[in-house]
Amino acid sequence: MQKEYWLNRWERQDIGFHQNETNPYLGQYWQRLQLAPGSTALVPLCGKSTDMLWLRQKGHTVLGVELSGIAAQAFFTENGLTPQCSARDQFTHLEANDIHILCGDFFDLDKNAVAKVTAVYDRAALIALPPEMRKRYTHHLLHILPPATQILLVTLDYPQHEMPGPPFAVSMDEVTSLYQPHAEITLLSQQDVLEQNPRFQDRGLSRLQENTILLRTCTP
Repeated sequence: MQKEYWLNRWERQDIGFHQNETNPYLGQYWQRLQLAPGSTALVPLCGKSTDMLWLRQKGHTVLGVELSGIAAQAFFTENGLTPQCSARDQFTHLEANDIHILCGDFFDLDKNAVAKVTAVYDRAALIALPPEMRKRYTHHLLHILPPATQILLVTLDYPQHEMPGPPFAVSMDEVTSLYQPHAEITLLSQQDVLEQNPRFQDRGLSRLQENTILLRTCTP
């Protein structure tokens, strides 16, 4: 899957993956991370997610990473914010109200950029990527994160042959294979959500499950 795929979808506003409301699992489970006030939360492949506003309202500095400049600018515009903009380290930086979005390729992110991160919120990154890119994404994320970072991960699981991604099916077995032995893995919830998602019924799915998972990366 090439960068142009996502850039073109934002250009066409083909963004059925975008959620207008705060993800309910964020409100239910974020407190399980027990983060210190003012800590920094990383949101990879953030799009224009309003979940970033929720994290900021909880007192966090938010660091989003997004390939599409259209998506990044839309986040600030639609929320009445005027970002300061600068270019450095292969990214365009947009910042307002302690929400920072780095516009560029996630795989160009380095340890310095995420040195203050203590938690990651991944609702839309892992499931956006095909299998080989999921391995690359996980390897890169674990490589750059500070030790003992926590990750709140939301995945979808369904019979992959019934629908081409994205979003892709990511089973608990795959999460385990990707993150062990580099993180402790706790399944927080499994919810059958097909009835609440008619667009996925229309695409032919017979089953759709959302998994919410807490990962705690191991210290060296």
